[in-house]
Order: sequence, then C-alpha cells, then structure tokens
Amino acid sequence: MSVATITECPVCAGDVEVAGDVIVGELLDCGDCGAELEVRALSPELRLDEAPMAAEDWGE
Repeated sequence: MSVATITECPVCAGDVEVAGDVIVGELLDCGDCGAELEVRALSPELRLDEAPMAAEDWGE
C-alpha cells in the first residue's frame, strides 16, 4: 500500500494531497483554489505545475 504525500500548490500555496502511486503527467486538482495541476517530476522531489490549458481546435 502506498502512502499519500502533502505538497504545496504552485498557484495558491495551499496543501495538495498526492497519492503514493501518482505518475508523471497525472492531473490533480487543488482543493483550495481549484487549479488543475500536473505532476511534472517524482524524483529527486515531487514537483507540481499548473496544467496547461487545452487549446480549442474549432473542428480543424
């Protein structure tokens, strides 16, 4: 069983709980500000960045 980790939201500095089995590229939501966050690195330390907005292709 994996252990959850608490890290800081890069947008609002609130606490974000990250499951122990998280993978790079996984999207998480900040419970404080609602920002969508992307797991960017697991090693040497866990790093979250604000997830890029999906661009609309307008049917192209």
